[in-house]
Amino acid sequence: MTDTSYTGSAPAKLNTLSIVAIIGGFLVPLVGIVVGFFALRQIKETGERGHGLAMAGIIVGIALIVIYVLIGIIGAVAGAAMSSGY
Repeated sequence: MTDTSYTGSAPAKLNTLSIVAIIGGFLVPLVGIVVGFFALRQIKETGERGHGLAMAGIIVGIALIVIYVLIGIIGAVAGAAMSSGY
């Protein structure tokens, strides 16, 4: 018979806040950034998995905020140019 006992340790649990961070990064960028930093702190303390997801939530959140600001600036400049008769 084959011994099917497993003597290795169970993999570390995935941090829940890191999942919320990546989802929040796409849906509400500011939430993704804030929750991502909380997730990184928890991951450092507990040793859970999810560092990449938390970082991605922060990066996506920052990138989307920058894009939204640029779109707003371009829209304001375009609106001012159109209203001035150019």
